[in-house]
Amino acid sequence: MNSKVFINTPYITLGQMLKRENIVNTGGQVKGFLIENKVTVNGVREVRRGRKLYPGDVINIESVGTFTIIS
Repeated sequence: MNSKVFINTPYITLGQMLKRENIVNTGGQVKGFLIENKVTVNGVREVRRGRKLYPGDVINIESVGTFTIIS
């Protein structure tokens, strides 16, 4: 699955993106989700929920899919 995430701001945080795409239900679940699941941003493993995502960034979540940030 390759989904596009449209934003109208300069960036979105990884935690906000996970909530917006209904991967987690609450912000409190984000930290645990990132520790338990392999999440990469532009091919680099990421565990920070505050990681800023900019247009063109590609997020891959193992067993969920791939997301591309679009402005």
